[in-house]
Amino acid sequence: MPTIRSAVAGDAAAIADIYNQGIAERSSTFETEPRAAPEVEGWVAAGERYPVLVAADEGGLLGWARIVQYSARAAYAGVGEVSVYVARAARGRGLGRALLEALEERAATLEYWKLTGKLFTDNEASAALVRRCGWRDVGLHLRHGRLDGVWRDVLVVERLLDAR
Repeated sequence: MPTIRSAVAGDAAAIADIYNQGIAERSSTFETEPRAAPEVEGWVAAGERYPVLVAADEGGLLGWARIVQYSARAAYAGVGEVSVYVARAARGRGLGRALLEALEERAATLEYWKLTGKLFTDNEASAALVRRCGWRDVGLHLRHGRLDGVWRDVLVVERLLDAR
């Protein structure tokens, strides 16, 4: 199994490449413009409160996961929104689960009490992943956004960390 570790600035290009695969596939994000390393360097530099983890082996980066701020309101300081992406060639090997579980552990040490996510309703692999990791479906946001001119619904999921 690859190593899960905190991302460093030197990982930015590989993280962007993996994210760009997800953007191109149109199955995981409303984003449409490819990302470049300098933007990802900003994610990594955002500090410990918003961790970026990577799965790496001797061949390089295979996936990444991160927590972003759910809301700027102080009442939600312990709630984070999660993203997990695995390189196309590395899927189906348990890396998504390893990244998500490591991110949950890190979040608990940072005193997050809940993690959330939004998944396209037809992204069965991501829905299965979070359910296997103990997340629960909260509900649907209908017509949450347009992707390539088509309305997309999203499944809202959450994980209460004190329930671990």
